[in-house]
Amino acid sequence: MTNENAVEADAGVDPRLLEVLICPVSRGPLIYNRESNELISRGAGLAFPIRNGVPIMLADEARELEGGK
Repeated sequence: MTNENAVEADAGVDPRLLEVLICPVSRGPLIYNRESNELISRGAGLAFPIRNGVPIMLADEARELEGGK
């Protein structure tokens, strides 16, 4: 397990899951933000929350990033 994966595992998110998830809006990659416990889609300008270790991949639940798309 790499150091990055160890950080993600500590946060309760399975690193293998993060490897296969893509943004449901842009179909692009997601970046894990440990501070906010969100998955960031730069392509869509959205941040998807993670609740109880489960990424909520619904556009209606996502927060718009500052600066938009």
